Amino acid sequence: MTELRPDLAIISEWIEPGSRVLDLGCGDGTLLKYLQEHRNVTGYGLEIDPDNVLACIKNNVDVIQTDLDAGLSDFDEDSFDYVVMTHTLQAVSYPHRLVKEMLRIGRQGIVTFPNFGHWRVRTQLLLKGRMPVSNALPHAWYDTPNIRLCTVKDFEELCKTQGIRILERQVLDHTHRQRALARLLPNLLGEIAMYRFENGSR
Repeated sequence: MTELRPDLAIISEWIEPGSRVLDLGCGDGTLLKYLQEHRNVTGYGLEIDPDNVLACIKNNVDVIQTDLDAGLSDFDEDSFDYVVMTHTLQAVSYPHRLVKEMLRIGRQGIVTFPNFGHWRVRTQLLLKGRMPVSNALPHAWYDTPNIRLCTVKDFEELCKTQGIRILERQVLDHTHRQRALARLLPNLLGEIAMYRFENGSR
């Protein structure tokens, strides 16, 4: 098995062996396949792209083709231990609803997203007056799948208003590596944000 991308390796360490996992926007199923083989998890992936659905099937990952904007109403409360969403939060129409739904059907949620508060993004907007293009945000404004860009501070404010308790946070660079300075100034120096969280009222 190919070595996991560093951010996916962090997520795999956050997930307890033997857990039930739902992966939203699971891509080709790489994370779920690894978790099945190395953490003894069971679960499903949700994915809209037909090519990725086919790749999941080839990887022996159970997958359901669906649009996340349709919601997660097909799943009962507490169906999973973890609901994971990597690099997909910014591509859905109602991220606040989806985060809430993640914690309705799962004990914990895990999300990753590009941080729009990173200094390079701010600099491009300030000096060039144009929507930024970077390694973490590689698309031009007119063909980007990202429709709800946010910062580390924005996501943490969302968690606060929805009564969500943040359990762990990691900030990475565009190569998905951890840097010491980014831990000190996550909103300014982190290019990719990672969170593990739960319902604060539980």
